[in-house]
Amino acid sequence: MNEKLLLVEDDAKTVRLLTQYLAQFGYDIRSAREPEHALRLLGQFKPDLIILDLMLPQMDGLELCRLVRRTSETPIIMLTARGDVNDKIVGLEMGADDYMPKPFEPRELLARIRTILRRTRKRVTNSVIRSGDLIIDVNAQSVLSDAGDLDLTTREFELLLYFVRNRGRVLTRESLMDEVRGVDWDAFNRSVDVLISRLRQKLGDDPRNSRYIKTVWGSGYKFIADDEA
Repeated sequence: MNEKLLLVEDDAKTVRLLTQYLAQFGYDIRSAREPEHALRLLGQFKPDLIILDLMLPQMDGLELCRLVRRTSETPIIMLTARGDVNDKIVGLEMGADDYMPKPFEPRELLARIRTILRRTRKRVTNSVIRSGDLIIDVNAQSVLSDAGDLDLTTREFELLLYFVRNRGRVLTRESLMDEVRGVDWDAFNRSVDVLISRLRQKLGDDPRNSRYIKTVWGSGYKFIADDEA
């Protein structure tokens, strides 16, 4: 079955160009020019990935990203002509997985789509991992804690999984950036810190008295569940 892409973009020329280009590579593509239409398609079409323009009528892409994240963890690539670092920070906090500044080459967008979808397809045999009070189901991409199910984005889940699999090791920011690719790290080199902050918040982890992710000043971060802090 072809993987499904939802393109949310109000510029007809861009929609036509990207639809024709990406269809050549076997993707099943639907487009929406308005946020309300996009939200309906999200439930009906059930895309594997969303390409979301920042500048939309009625509401902007950041607000639409927030609404999508209420009910879906579908990966999101955000298209932005503004190139504002603050937009990137807010987008990451709302759950965007990647950014593409306009104008861009369609083949670069294709490469990023393939990278994200390849990550989300990864499956591991004997997929249930226990760490502290966390139960992580890799196949289902779900995390259960004493507080209940954790609502993690794809990127947050991958980061947690990387931490758990390297429990007790100090991981540098560079190694984390290498592991969790997609965002334009060079243009915005604090993206990994924003991502860790979001993950800590969802884990209910106080950085001043960590149960899970400990900051090792000057070095990076360490996952300490089941270990001494």
